[in-house]
Amino acid sequence: MLPSHGANPHKLFQQLGIPQPEHMIDLSENVNVAGIPQSIRNSWTEYVQVIEKYPDPQGEPFLSAIANKHHISKECVLVGNGAAELFTFLAMFLAKQRIILVHPTFSEYEATLSVHEAQLIHVEVEDVCTWSLPMEQIQQEMKQAKAIYLCTPNNPTGVLPPQEQLQTIMEWGEQFNCYVILDEAFMDWLEPEPTMIPCSEQFLHTIIVRSMTKMYGLAGIRLGYLIAQPQLIQKLASYAAHWHVNGLAATIGTQCLQEEEYRKQTIDTTIEQRENWRQYLRNQGCVVANSQTNYLCFQLPNPQHTKQFYRYFLEKGIVFRHTENYRVLQGEWLRMGLKTAEEMKIVEQEMTRWFQQTVIL
Repeated sequence: MLPSHGANPHKLFQQLGIPQPEHMIDLSENVNVAGIPQSIRNSWTEYVQVIEKYPDPQGEPFLSAIANKHHISKECVLVGNGAAELFTFLAMFLAKQRIILVHPTFSEYEATLSVHEAQLIHVEVEDVCTWSLPMEQIQQEMKQAKAIYLCTPNNPTGVLPPQEQLQTIMEWGEQFNCYVILDEAFMDWLEPEPTMIPCSEQFLHTIIVRSMTKMYGLAGIRLGYLIAQPQLIQKLASYAAHWHVNGLAATIGTQCLQEEEYRKQTIDTTIEQRENWRQYLRNQGCVVANSQTNYLCFQLPNPQHTKQFYRYFLEKGIVFRHTENYRVLQGEWLRMGLKTAEEMKIVEQEMTRWFQQTVIL
C-alpha cells in the first residue's frame, strides 16, 4: 500500500522495502523550490518574542492582512492551522450529508468527509488533460446535494476550469442551496490570479479555501484561510480549539503577503521551466495535462510501464507522485513537482536514459 500523500519520502522507501539513497530528489510534493522569502530568514531572530507569547485566538495579524489583501471584511475570514484543518472543519459541518466530488481530485476531501459519514457522489471529468467539467451531470447532482468540492486549480492535473463555468456552478449553488467549496491552494501560481474571491460576497453558498504552504514554502508551519459568509464563518470557527493557529505562523504569513516581487519572480521562473518540461515529456510521447501550476501530471506512452518507471526512479533516488489513490487516473499517471534547475537536469538525464532503454526493449 503506497502512501496517500506526496512528501515524506522516507516513509515510502520504508513501506516498499527499498534502501533509501543518500541523495534524493522529491518530485512528489509541490512546495515552492525557492524556499521561504529571504525577508523571513533575515527576520528570524525577531520571532523569538512571538514564540514567547500566547497567539491571538483569531490568528491576528494574519487575519487582518488577508482581509486587506482581498478587500473583504474580517468577519468573512477564518484562519486555519493549514488548509487541512479547514477541510476537517468543513467535513464536520457537512457530516452525513450528500457531497459531490469531481475526480480526479485532492484525496483529502474524501478522507475527511468519510470520517464524518458523508454520502459521497463521485463525478468524473470528461478529459483528464483539460479537466473538462461535466456541467450537465454536475447541475443534476447539485439539486440533491449539500455541497460540491472543486479543486481550482486542480490537484493532481494543475488545470483551472474556465471562470465562466465556476461562476455558473456558484449560481447553481444559490439556486439549489448547495455549498460550492473552491480549493484555491495553488491559485498563487497564476498571474493575474483568476480567483473567485472578488465575487464570492454575493454568493451565500460559496466557500473558498486558500493555502500559504505552496507559494511561500511554509509546509512545516501550517497556515491557511477560508473565506465565506460571516454566519458560516462563526459556525466553522466553533469547531476550532482555542489558539489553534500559532503566533509564529500568523506573523510569518503576514510578512509573506508583502512579498509580491518574490511571488512574481517565482511565477516567471516556473512558467519557463514548466513549459520546457511539458515539451520534453510530449517529445517522449507522453500525454501531459494542461497544468497552470508548479507541477505536471503526465501519462507514459505505454501506461503499462508506469509501475516499472516509478520503481526505477525510486531506486535512483527520484520520487514521483503516484496516482494509485486518485480515481480516474488509477495509477496510470504520474505527477511531478518542479525543483531546482540542477535537480531537474538530473531528472531529465535519467528520464532520457529510461526512455531510450524502454524503446530498445
